[in-house]
Amino acid sequence: MTHAQTHGMTQAHTQAHTQAHTQAGNGFAEGLGPGSPGSPGSPGGPGPGVGSADAEVPVTTDGLPAWLDPVARAARSVQPQQLSRFLPPESGAGRQSAVLVLFGEGERGPELLLMERSGTLRSHAGQPSFPGGALDPEDGDQATTGPLRAALREAEEETGLDPRGVQLFGVLPRLYIPVSSFVVTPVLGWWRAPSPVGVVDPAETARVFTVPVADLTDPANRATAIHPSGHSGPAFLVESALVWGFTAGVIDRIVHYAGWERPWDRARQVPLDWRA
Repeated sequence: MTHAQTHGMTQAHTQAHTQAHTQAGNGFAEGLGPGSPGSPGSPGGPGPGVGSADAEVPVTTDGLPAWLDPVARAARSVQPQQLSRFLPPESGAGRQSAVLVLFGEGERGPELLLMERSGTLRSHAGQPSFPGGALDPEDGDQATTGPLRAALREAEEETGLDPRGVQLFGVLPRLYIPVSSFVVTPVLGWWRAPSPVGVVDPAETARVFTVPVADLTDPANRATAIHPSGHSGPAFLVESALVWGFTAGVIDRIVHYAGWERPWDRARQVPLDWRA
């Protein structure tokens, strides 16, 4: 994204309740990122809510701000192999989960909601991630609306947001996190009517925060994370946090296919330790 594009977009103008749930929000995925092949209602009113497994969960692009149009278009056309080389096993193995990729508008324009895991957790301690986690039986059919309900439910449980203010506008192909065997569906949302968010359970979540999209596209905030195992992937140094792994991979691909990407130094490396 050029400086002019960033300015134009700005002018147009935030953990799971169990460890198994929160693991779906991150995980180091070497195959998720720039090395992948290919290129291609308001609170009180109508809204998806969480509801029962029998209730409809609308997904619509109606009324989206113009700056989200490229993301919606990419979601309709992008293929799984364009996002990652780690795809769900054909056998159907893996624990189904979902994350909410929630875009909003803040004081600095378009932004993305993230959260940071508690530093006392045994798995992925201190890592930023999307709100999300494993599907529960009450979420319904894992092949249709189950991931939509799970993404909204987990986001409400983890950040306290009101799901009635979230408009779902797209779903990315299911991806796989080999280290945890999670099959993750990224659900795209527009924060049409923002609500207060924050840490719900300090034992699970250290903080909930938003990141301006302009910071995510700034080359000065981009790097390649290197794990001691040899795995590598995109990373973002934003809001006093190092965003890497699955979360950074999804952000990287959205930025790329939405046409927001600006040239950045892929040789700039950020080392990770074995605890990551």
